[in-house]
Amino acid sequence: MVLSMSGVVLLGCVVFIFFRKDGLKGTHALTAVLFGFYLSSTAIAPSIKAGGESLAGLLGGISF
Repeated sequence: MVLSMSGVVLLGCVVFIFFRKDGLKGTHALTAVLFGFYLSSTAIAPSIKAGGESLAGLLGGISF
């Protein structure tokens, strides 16, 4: 079974888990969201996207 999930949804779930279980404060979550929005508009965004796609391809190629 192949599971395809948006990176945004995955990161949202991770932030939610941190918020519920590890005591992540609401201000920390807001800061992380704002950082993501600001980072996506910088010149380094294409490099980050390429690295994420490369990592996803690597993890997708692992067979158990």
